[in-house]
Amino acid sequence: MNTYAIRVIYKYEMLRAWETLAQSFASPVISTVLYFVVFGSAIGTRIETVEGVGYGTFLVPGLMMLALLTQSIANASFGIFFPKFTGTIYEVMSAPISIVEILIGYVGAAATKSFIIGLIILGTAGFFVPLHIAHPVWMIGFLILTCISFSLFGFIIGLWATDFEKLQLIPMLVITPMVFLGGSFYSIDMLPPAWQTATLFNPVVYLISGFRWSFFEVADVSVELSLALVLAFLSICLVIVWWMFKTGYRLKQ
Repeated sequence: MNTYAIRVIYKYEMLRAWETLAQSFASPVISTVLYFVVFGSAIGTRIETVEGVGYGTFLVPGLMMLALLTQSIANASFGIFFPKFTGTIYEVMSAPISIVEILIGYVGAAATKSFIIGLIILGTAGFFVPLHIAHPVWMIGFLILTCISFSLFGFIIGLWATDFEKLQLIPMLVITPMVFLGGSFYSIDMLPPAWQTATLFNPVVYLISGFRWSFFEVADVSVELSLALVLAFLSICLVIVWWMFKTGYRLKQ
């Protein structure tokens, strides 16, 4: 294992985040504050509790997932797309390092940035609503798995994209709607029966449900199923990345 190469890639990606501090960390916090102001003040006055939890508090896991998914994808996709766009990716590929070491460097940095953002949002939420985490170990576990899984997914998008427009296509047109329709701001039990059934085909539902259970011990689906699907998604992403590097998909000219 070439730990020196991993450290170089990791440190470079983390340094880029600190150089764009406002965009990397301040922007998600401001967005979270706005969500609390809009949803907590406007809707929270009409919906006091959801499944026995105050509506403002109920929003916290969903808001964290919204930020984590979008930021993990954005950090990882841009991190690998930019060297591919400039041509420096070929220097990385020609270096004596393996796919695993490249993944640990790029995906590890993207996941770390997303994890920090998640903790910042959690701390910010504490200024607006009372928080109690029923299962902190499970919460941290879901947090880490989410950051790694969707950083891998973002890495795939970065390899697949051929321009900056495609880089934003899947996050904006697919991921963001799935998060909003995945129970981020409501329980799916509040939906009509037909919509409840349709919503269960949204994989984000299981992710948010498991994460919310770690806070309040309430969930729309079983936590075991949520964990299994997250691990399955992680495995699928690893297989796809391995295939892309092995075949040179979008990497060889």
